[in-house]
Amino acid sequence: MERKEKLRLKRHKTLRLRLSGTPETPRLVIHRSLKNISAQVIDDVNSKTLFSMSTHDKELKTKIKGGGNIKAAGIFGEEFAKRAKAKGVSKIVFDRAGYLYHGRVKEFAENLRKGGLVF
Repeated sequence: MERKEKLRLKRHKTLRLRLSGTPETPRLVIHRSLKNISAQVIDDVNSKTLFSMSTHDKELKTKIKGGGNIKAAGIFGEEFAKRAKAKGVSKIVFDRAGYLYHGRVKEFAENLRKGGLVF
C-alpha cells in the first residue's frame, strides 16, 4: 500500500472516532478513485447501508463522460441528493473518509447542499 493511502486511512480512523450515523441522521461516506466516485448512506446503529450510488450508474454514464473530474463530482452530487431525498434521507453526517475537503470532495459536498441535504 502506498504511503499516501496509509496516511488517508489513518486520518479516516481518527475521523470515525467522532462520526457516527443514526437512523435520523445517517452517515454519508464518500470514496474516490482516479476514474470514479462512489458514496453510500450508512446507519451505524443498525449496521445497515440505506442507499448507495456510484458514477458507474447507467443513468449517470449518459450525463458524465468520465467520473474522475470536478464537473462529474458536481453532477454526481446533485443526482445523489435527489435520490437520497426520494429515499427519505434529508439530514446526514458527512464522512470524507480521510480525503482532504478539496477538489472533487468539496464539489460533491457543495452540490449535495444545493440538492437539499443538510449537514
